Amino acid sequence: MSIETEALLQEAKESIEAAQNYRSELQHRVQGLDLARQQIKGSATQTRAVLVQHFQALQGTVSRLLEERLAALLLEVDAIEQDSVRPLDDCQKLIEQGVSTADELLREGEAALRCGVGEQDDKLGSFTKKALQIQLDSLPEVPSLAEVSCLSAQLDDSLLPAVKGRICTHGSVASHPPVQIDELVERPGGILVRWCKVDDDFVAQDYRLQYRRSVSSHFEDAYVGQDSEYLVLHLDPHMEYLFRVCARGDGRQEWSPWSIPQTACTALAPHEWSPGSEEYSLSSRRDIALRNDSQLCGAGVLYSQAPTYCCRQTLTFRIISAGQPDKRDSVGVCVDRRNGQDSLQRDQAVCITTSGAVFVNGKEMTNQLPAISTGSAVTFDMEVVNVFPVNINNNEGASVKLRVTIGSGSREVVFDWLLEQCLQ
Repeated sequence: MSIETEALLQEAKESIEAAQNYRSELQHRVQGLDLARQQIKGSATQTRAVLVQHFQALQGTVSRLLEERLAALLLEVDAIEQDSVRPLDDCQKLIEQGVSTADELLREGEAALRCGVGEQDDKLGSFTKKALQIQLDSLPEVPSLAEVSCLSAQLDDSLLPAVKGRICTHGSVASHPPVQIDELVERPGGILVRWCKVDDDFVAQDYRLQYRRSVSSHFEDAYVGQDSEYLVLHLDPHMEYLFRVCARGDGRQEWSPWSIPQTACTALAPHEWSPGSEEYSLSSRRDIALRNDSQLCGAGVLYSQAPTYCCRQTLTFRIISAGQPDKRDSVGVCVDRRNGQDSLQRDQAVCITTSGAVFVNGKEMTNQLPAISTGSAVTFDMEVVNVFPVNINNNEGASVKLRVTIGSGSREVVFDWLLEQCLQ
């Protein structure tokens, strides 16, 4: 086969491979379009259902409230009517009794006038005496129309325009949430969630972060505040979780639509204190340790259950209570676990004491941080600066230079930590 033929064959193979890759990329983009179309149609269907359910519930509630208010006003009309008519009924009874008495007196008077001469004197005398007892000049008082109730309905004409204005502006449909999850970072026993605004015109006052297991349907609140990132802890390793975030506009009470849920999981075991020490009491999650005061003089170093810290992560120690201090008290990071030690102020370790002194490989630095007390938080950040081979006792090894940043309060110290390890 000639060189030209081989070149043409190679070019054809490359063109076929490029065409295959091109087709694969196009098919992948078609899948992306299908997912985008599903998201649009699915979210539109869900939005329709939410709107119908909300306005049907609102309509039912408003109708019920109007019916209840109408019934209450009608009962009030009935009560006022009854209270107002009752005195008139009593007055009418008195008048009817007076008319009946007057009718009876008239009949007796007419009968006395029709009597004979012999009986007329007795009848007229009895009639006259009875007429004086009745007090024909005493009449019951009838109230004037101005003195009795005249019911009317007082209705606020501004209610309907106000309600109409609120209804016309109630609810909205957003094509995109104003905030979206920007990054999900794996952390020991947790996920660091970062989010950002995607609507420049939206002024956020607070953010709300929720999460749930992928096998669950119920979201739980993880954070509400003004920060744009939060570390969600106490997550089970290798378990997928869904995260979503929303925001509340400046001066508003309602929350914005939720962001598109994002899935993440952590394969890193959580930071846990090593159990089994009589000198320390641990919480159920082993993330809180309390030194027993009775072991103050002989308390050893409490290590983590496993070497779970990795470079380019922030390790935070929070002091939630403090007892009697000791000059050996310190928190920090070490390379190896040494039983029988009573302090981290040794080689292969960096630490900060309760007084704020910083020790590197057992030597105190000239720079000092604020003293540690209840409520303090101490952070450790490390990153690899350089790695180069060395010879340790005729054994090959590596020297690692780490850039360490220790923060306490509003101050921090930065230094390089040189570690030498044998390669076995």
